[in-house]
Amino acid sequence: MLYLLLGAAILVFLLWPRGRTLLKGDGWRVGAGAASIAAFAVAAYATIRGAWGTGIVLSVIGLWSVTEARRRPLVRREVVHPPKPELSLSEARSLLGVGPDATLAEVKAAYNRLIQLAHPDKGGTEGLAAQLNAARDRLIKRRS
Repeated sequence: MLYLLLGAAILVFLLWPRGRTLLKGDGWRVGAGAASIAAFAVAAYATIRGAWGTGIVLSVIGLWSVTEARRRPLVRREVVHPPKPELSLSEARSLLGVGPDATLAEVKAAYNRLIQLAHPDKGGTEGLAAQLNAARDRLIKRRS
């Protein structure tokens, strides 16, 4: 029994992550693996000594611990979109290709010409269409 405890202590020493707690992050998987090894070793010892009930119970605990060690944690990450800063007038003008003295009709004409090319239904991307929409809205809001 002394050798079994000594072997378990050496195993824990070798598997213990440096500078972290054992259960932090993915360390619980290492802990569950070490617990399963210990449960199987004690189950084998108990079975050899004739304690079949104890050996079966410890084997079941070892099997459960192995399944826990193999299971990946379910990670749920929320996608947080940072608030988009509003386009400046110069950025909006450069996106639409109009000058600083462009009229409302020129802004709308430039937008219509570009959105026909950049619309997602016409092979463009949603991001570019959204940028064009934001540029148009910015320049029209300035006129109002």
